[in-house]
Amino acid sequence: METYWADESKGMKSLIFSFAIFFQVVNLHADKSKVNVVLIFADDQGYGDLGCFGSEKINTPNIDLMAKEGRKFTSFMVASPVCTPSRAALLTGCYPKRIGMHQHVLFPSSNKGLNPSEYTIADHFKSLGYATACYGKWHLGHHPETLPRQNGFDHYFGIPYSNDMNHPDNKGKPRGGHGGMDILWEDPESTLTKWRTPLIENEKIVELPVDQRTITRRCTDRAISFITKNKDNPFFVYVPHSMPHIPLYVPDDVRDPNPLNAYTCVIEHIDFEVGRILKTLKDLKLDENTIVIYTTDNGPWLSFKHHGGSAGSLRDGKGTTFEGGQRVPCVMWAPSLIPAGTECHELMGTIDLLPSLAAITKKSLPQNQKIDGLDASSLILGTGESPRNEFLYYTSRGDLEGIRSGNWKLLRKKPRNKNQKEMIMLFDLINDLGEQENLAMQQPAIVARLSNRMTDIDQEIEVNSRQPWIKK
Repeated sequence: METYWADESKGMKSLIFSFAIFFQVVNLHADKSKVNVVLIFADDQGYGDLGCFGSEKINTPNIDLMAKEGRKFTSFMVASPVCTPSRAALLTGCYPKRIGMHQHVLFPSSNKGLNPSEYTIADHFKSLGYATACYGKWHLGHHPETLPRQNGFDHYFGIPYSNDMNHPDNKGKPRGGHGGMDILWEDPESTLTKWRTPLIENEKIVELPVDQRTITRRCTDRAISFITKNKDNPFFVYVPHSMPHIPLYVPDDVRDPNPLNAYTCVIEHIDFEVGRILKTLKDLKLDENTIVIYTTDNGPWLSFKHHGGSAGSLRDGKGTTFEGGQRVPCVMWAPSLIPAGTECHELMGTIDLLPSLAAITKKSLPQNQKIDGLDASSLILGTGESPRNEFLYYTSRGDLEGIRSGNWKLLRKKPRNKNQKEMIMLFDLINDLGEQENLAMQQPAIVARLSNRMTDIDQEIEVNSRQPWIKK
């Protein structure tokens, strides 16, 4: 009898263990609808400034590891070649013109911002019960009514606009140009003596001027603390670093005193901080259920030479509608969700992140606000093709200038004065990624078709555009 009960007890333990494993598997699959998301957004980083995108000068082992263990996107677009409209598009899934955020960047004197009535990525995750936080550069309005906590985030810590802007009126700034940046780099204390850029926590200025030497590290510290605090709950954390936008600063313990190496030093510092976030996720065993996205807001600020980046094989950079201004590096990493070591060469953009993440989290977006983004979750997960075949190009001032349709890209640049004519350019991006051979004269039918198409799309956006927040 004793032997019988011993065997039965052993069998029951085995059965209980089997059920436990079964329910762990079930819960794992169920929890994937509650996947965590870390979105890291650099500022003015070029297409060619990562090792995994061809840089032979800058060492980025952590982001390169993300590409090795995840997925690299080589045709990833931002909706504007400058900060504010690009960030508005990222968060709302809209071309900036649709939400009234298309006319260049905001300054400390600006009296508008992202309308809190817009539905942001943070709003989406908050509606699912996620903890949400933003640590870094906002640049979508510095007034309390437009800061992150009014746009879906539970917590905010960072600078309200670009790190080359001064509170309260943007006056009293030091000498510009790459020569001026050399002087600032050689004097790390200049972050405290030459600038009046504020640091805000939630809605209050807590440091003026912010010590820009440590801002990248401190935002990462906050992100890590937030992830650790919410390790047992779903979370979304947005980390929009203020670098490598000029002026460039890094902590004293990692600084290379040679200003010729300033940009390299900053990118390598950002990469190290990315590594800290990845290590935290692995140590907390959250890596299997967290998507980490690394990308940037626009191309490199080339006029700043060694204080700006490289667009690699792309033409031009920040502020232009050539590929170097709006095609950006992007890497996505999630060991259990995204296929390792893969590359996606299909068209996708930051405007597609909101609907794509909504699909991954299995909750539909509100139907009362039209957006321009498409559900590209199949591209992220490596299970299908891109739904996007066309993309509009707007200038930094918000003027329609071009369209991509399939392999073709059309740009129609308005004359700068009455003595010039409109410049019409047509490129085959598959065979001419550097946009060197203008085929407009050889392909008039394609020029006409794309001209009509981009005008039609733009007119619909204009007719159905929504207002930004305006200070009364």
